[in-house]
Amino acid sequence: MNILEYENYHENIPHGDVVFPYNTYPCSIPMDFSIVPLHWHDEMEIIYVKKGQGLITVDFKQYRAAPHTIVLILPGSLHSIEQLGDHSMEYENIIFHPNMLLSKNADRSSTDFILPLLHGKITVPTVFTPVYPYYADVSRCIDACDEICKTKPQGYELFIKSMLFQFFFILDNRCRNLSRPPKDRKTLEKTKLVLKYIENHYMEKITISMVAKAAGFSESHFMRYFKETMGTSFIEYLKDYRLTMAARLLAGSDSTILEIASEAGFENLSYFNRTFKKHYGVTPSQYRKGWHA
Repeated sequence: MNILEYENYHENIPHGDVVFPYNTYPCSIPMDFSIVPLHWHDEMEIIYVKKGQGLITVDFKQYRAAPHTIVLILPGSLHSIEQLGDHSMEYENIIFHPNMLLSKNADRSSTDFILPLLHGKITVPTVFTPVYPYYADVSRCIDACDEICKTKPQGYELFIKSMLFQFFFILDNRCRNLSRPPKDRKTLEKTKLVLKYIENHYMEKITISMVAKAAGFSESHFMRYFKETMGTSFIEYLKDYRLTMAARLLAGSDSTILEIASEAGFENLSYFNRTFKKHYGVTPSQYRKGWHA
């Protein structure tokens, strides 16, 4: 998966194709990208760690992922992936739209489990590791889909759908209600609103009062809310987000460093160079050379 596909917090890229929205992306942290910032999408995502280790955050809860870890991310969940220290992590992103499993006419598999799961009415574990009681059953379904995707024989779509149904059966029959309820949905939706504002305006001058107003908060309430929710100040988060956007532009465009600094929302080139080096350990030009070496 190209790093630029994560340019927006709320991804709009299609996964698979219209008639069969299922795809698998092999990824590596930090070889492909150093961080996948907080984002969400309407598809379901399964992160399957193959080698190394990294940090995966889902709805503000951070997990340290080791080999064979499987992370289930439901549609609309805020999630991010980042490097853990000097470790690398190779993993699969399995992304599919749950609509491919829903019947046009209501049936019990949809109304009694899939839809309640998608709407947060019931809960299942987010993370599965080999010590989990039903890990082998869960991983077997994913491994079978991976194996048939290597050759994609006639009718492989039927096999994948059958494995996904078996996957959901295992979640329903053996894992249902084994996890804690998700974080308050109102907090998640309010955070999405703030992140969407950053996504749409990071290239412009942004003040705390602007974002607070967009979120329906007073400035003091917003600053406290953001710090408690995100674990960092809004100013610091905005700076890191702009640096992430700048790094992507350095890796994927031919624009000058001055143009990239401006496009990422930095008004002063010397401040951008200084901040970038402090964050990434190299200058913007050195970073670009590393990507194109």
